[in-house]
Amino acid sequence: MAESVHVVCPECEAVNRVPSDRLGSGAKCGKCHTPLFSGRPLALTESGFARHIGRNDLPVVVDFWAPWCGPCRMMAPAFEEAARRLEPRARLVKVNTEEAQGLAAQLGIRSIPTLALFRGGREIARTAGAMDVARLVAWVQPYL
Repeated sequence: MAESVHVVCPECEAVNRVPSDRLGSGAKCGKCHTPLFSGRPLALTESGFARHIGRNDLPVVVDFWAPWCGPCRMMAPAFEEAARRLEPRARLVKVNTEEAQGLAAQLGIRSIPTLALFRGGREIARTAGAMDVARLVAWVQPYL
């Protein structure tokens, strides 16, 4: 029997236990029945951040960005494509630092875009600056 992993629902934030061999086969939330993976990054607020970081067993890649940031806007399509390539082995999320200023300050986000990778509730890697999709996927791969 496959090991189960915890995955937070992108819609209702319920924690789901999913057999690891079923992650890529259309897994849905047991509470709201929303697909757990859509191939698109999730937009997180400060309130949802702790739940997604602390309760997902998957690595969570966070793009800290702002709407006025040119490099952030330039990297957005690459981050979208990276979500399609990396799900369901990782969860990709975006945090708007203008709307989540307290979180950005708490985590010491000094420049944007900044990418941070979390696993088991802890930050395990960080890099600053825009990346193309190939570099972004290559940066995440060792942590999968």
